[in-house]
Amino acid sequence: MDGIMEVPVRRQNMGRKKSEMAVPGFTLGAFILLLLVSSVANYPSGKVTKSCHGMIPEHGRTPQSDPPCYISVSQTTFRPGEQIKVTLSGPPFKGFLLEARDENLTGPPIGSFTLIDSQVSQLLTCEDIQGSAVSHTSPSNKREIKVYWNAPSSAPNHIKFLATVVEKYNIYWVMIPGPIISQPNVLPFTTPKATIAPMPTLPPVSQLTKSFNASDCGNKKFCIRSPLNCDPEKELACVFLSFTRDAKSVMVEMSGPSKGYLSFAFSHDQWMGDDDAYVCILEDQTVHIQPSHLTGRSHPVVDSRDPLEDMAWRLADGVMQCSFRRNITFPGVKNRFDLNASYYIFLADGAADHGRIHKHSQQPLITYDKYNVTGYPENIGGSHSLFLLKVHGALMFVAWMTTVSVGVLIARFFKPVWLKPLFGDAAWFQVHRMLMLTTSALTFIAFLLPFIYRGGWNWHAGYHPYLGCIVMILAVLQLLSAAFRPPLHDPRRQMFKWTHWSMGTAARIIADALVIGVICC
Repeated sequence: MDGIMEVPVRRQNMGRKKSEMAVPGFTLGAFILLLLVSSVANYPSGKVTKSCHGMIPEHGRTPQSDPPCYISVSQTTFRPGEQIKVTLSGPPFKGFLLEARDENLTGPPIGSFTLIDSQVSQLLTCEDIQGSAVSHTSPSNKREIKVYWNAPSSAPNHIKFLATVVEKYNIYWVMIPGPIISQPNVLPFTTPKATIAPMPTLPPVSQLTKSFNASDCGNKKFCIRSPLNCDPEKELACVFLSFTRDAKSVMVEMSGPSKGYLSFAFSHDQWMGDDDAYVCILEDQTVHIQPSHLTGRSHPVVDSRDPLEDMAWRLADGVMQCSFRRNITFPGVKNRFDLNASYYIFLADGAADHGRIHKHSQQPLITYDKYNVTGYPENIGGSHSLFLLKVHGALMFVAWMTTVSVGVLIARFFKPVWLKPLFGDAAWFQVHRMLMLTTSALTFIAFLLPFIYRGGWNWHAGYHPYLGCIVMILAVLQLLSAAFRPPLHDPRRQMFKWTHWSMGTAARIIADALVIGVICC
C-alpha cells in the first residue's frame, strides 16, 4: 500500500513475481507492503479513474464532515454548447476530483471540462466519457482550481457540480456539493429526499487486554515465528503470526516490534504480485487493520474492511499486536484467497507516517514452502533470503571482495619479485591469471542464478540487475582483451594496459558497490 498518493502498506515489498536479477537483499526486498516511500491507495499523479463513480478515495478511512472547500460557478443558467467557469477553492489541499452530475447524482458524469492551468489540473476519462472529470497533477498544495465546463447537446435540465478533496492521506471530504445550474425556462430544481447514499460504517475495532502467546502453536494454532519457537508474551523481539481455525473462519493474530506497521500476505509464489495482504498500521496511537491486495511490484491497494470481523489491537513496550477473523472462503469476493489452499506467507514491517506506509525496514520473512494454514496445525519459521540468492551473493562476495582483490595486488606489487617461470610464464602472471579466471567463473555462475530462480528477466527489479549485467560484460571483455593482448614491445601495448586497467577498475567499483550496498542496505 500522495501518492497510492502513498498508500498505507509490500513488499519490495513483501515479495516478488517472475523475473529479477538481484542479490538476496534486493530481491526479497520487493514485498509489501508494504511498502516504499509511498502508500497504498491514493495517487499523487491524480490518475484516479478508479474513483470516478463513487468519488471515494481508496484510503480505507472514514471521510470527514463539514468540508472547508467550496465550488463556485460563473453563471447559474446554461444552454447546450456553452462554457461555464467552475472554481474549486479553500484551504491548502493536495488532491481533488471534480465532476458534473445530473440532479440524481447517481448517473455518469455530464459534459466535459476544458483546462485553464494544465500544470495543476488534468482531464480524466470517466465512464468512457473523455474529459468528464478533472483531478490534480501532483500532491503539491493548492488553494484554487479553475476550469471550464462544456455543456453537452444532450444536457439534462439541471446540473450539479461535485468535488472530492484530499487534504492529506487520512483527511478528505467526499462529494462536496456545489451550486446547481439549470437550463432556461425549466421548473426549479427540488432536492431529492436522498441524494447521496450514506457512507458505510467501518467494522468496530476493540483493544486487546493481554498479549498473544505461543502455547497452542502446533496444537491448535498454525504458527510462523522468528526466531523459531519464540513466545510474543515473553520476548519483545518475537515476530509472530498465528492462524486458529474454527468451522467456517480463521482467527489471525500478528505480533512484532514496530513503530509503523506490521503486515503479512498470502502468495502463490515467492515474488510480489497478485497477493492477498493484510496490514496493521499505527496512526495517532491507534492501530488500523486493513485488508489489501498487491498488483505487480506496486504498493498494496487498500480493500474494504467488510470481510474482517472481531478486529482488535494492542500497543505495549514498542510491540504492535493486532487480530481479526476472516472466513475461510469468500465466493465471488475478489482479492481474498481461499484458505483451503496452500500459499507462501510473507511477513514485513516498516515505518508509517499519517497512515501511509513506507518501505519495509528489513527484507520480508518468507516461509520456506507453501503451507495450508487451515490444515494440520504446524509450527514453522522462514527466511529473509532464499538459497539460490544467498549463493548468488556469496559468489559475488568471494569473486569481487577476495579473488579479484588478491589478483590485483599480485599484479601491482609482486611483478618484480615473482619472475621465476611457472608453467611457461612468470609466476606472478600465472597466479594473477588464475585468480582473474576464477573471478570471471564465479561471476558467471552468480550471474546465472537469479535467472534460474526467476525464470527470466524482471523489468521492474531496479538498478541492481542492470549494473550486474555491466559487471558481467566488463568481466568478459577483460578476458578477451587479455587473450589478445599485444606483445611486450608492440606499440599498442600501452593502449592495452590502460584499457585493461580501466575496464578492470570500473568492474571492481561497480561490483564492490553492489556487494556493499546489499550488505549494508
